[in-house]
Amino acid sequence: MVPALSLCLFSCMDSPSYEKEEVGIGSGGLFVVNEGVYGSGTASLSYYDPHTGEVQDHVFSRANGVPLGDVAQSMTISGGAGWIVVNNSRVIFSVSLSDMVERGRITGLVSPRHILFLSDSKAYVTDLYDTGIAVVDPRTYSVTGAVRTGSPAEQMILRDGYVYANCWSSGTEILKIDCTSDKVVDSLEAGIQPCSMVFDSDGSLWVLSDGGGWEGNPAGYVKPSLLKIGTEEFAVEQELVFDGYIAVSDLVASDDGKTLYWLGSGVWKMDISSKELPDAPFIPSEPGQTFYALTANSEDGDIYVADAVDYSQDGKVYRYSSGGALKDVFSVGICPGAFCWYR
Repeated sequence: MVPALSLCLFSCMDSPSYEKEEVGIGSGGLFVVNEGVYGSGTASLSYYDPHTGEVQDHVFSRANGVPLGDVAQSMTISGGAGWIVVNNSRVIFSVSLSDMVERGRITGLVSPRHILFLSDSKAYVTDLYDTGIAVVDPRTYSVTGAVRTGSPAEQMILRDGYVYANCWSSGTEILKIDCTSDKVVDSLEAGIQPCSMVFDSDGSLWVLSDGGGWEGNPAGYVKPSLLKIGTEEFAVEQELVFDGYIAVSDLVASDDGKTLYWLGSGVWKMDISSKELPDAPFIPSEPGQTFYALTANSEDGDIYVADAVDYSQDGKVYRYSSGGALKDVFSVGICPGAFCWYR
């Protein structure tokens, strides 16, 4: 994710070519954001219909006749459009959801990660290297300002007029931002590298910290933790520390907000009322699997897990029932790293 490598959006050495063709997307389904191999321009977007089991790969590239770019990071749906953040190519594409045809793009960013929409005329964009959150106008695809954060932010959640952002890359804080004034109004220490967060049914904010992720991290290396934070006083109400130095990521909540899931050598499951971490994964990973992204379907409670395999060949997605039974397996693009539901 080095910005200097992304000066040419579609000119990567091994970047594939595509002929433009019509693409049809159903009325609801799951987009899989495939990172591709770093520096090769092989990012892609897949689409899965849970009702039929049909998979469409490279939907952006086929619809527009060009590669998606280098390292697709995330996707968000807002205003009847899909917004695809391509990190190392420094661009956010807006596409029509019915046919994946590009409607516009946001440029002028350093290394974008996630986009959060506050209204039809305002959105926030986090950045891997910028010590601030960009303010953009999606109507004009332009950067209009910034929220000064002091360190790079990652994921964002909007609730009751405030945006909560985690400082993941070598960071330790959760930020509370007034989205009217675009200013940080409070911050909270949440362990080393808070990597993901969700709200539960009671309005509490849960934060998963990976502890640094690797032993040589300058930010430090400690056991991961799961925090429960009350947003009114913006204080930690509960801290659960993992037994070992394990890799954890991708905290998500069930549709009713009463169950938490996360990745860590499998899929873990915990009720929000629990006072201790589970003893074993709900869905253990098997040898050769590299669980890399996680989501749950609000319609039926099914759990989807992306398998990056070896990060250089086409990945897979496993679909499990809410009880943990395997229901489907399908292939997607290289290194599937994020999901986006279209409903």
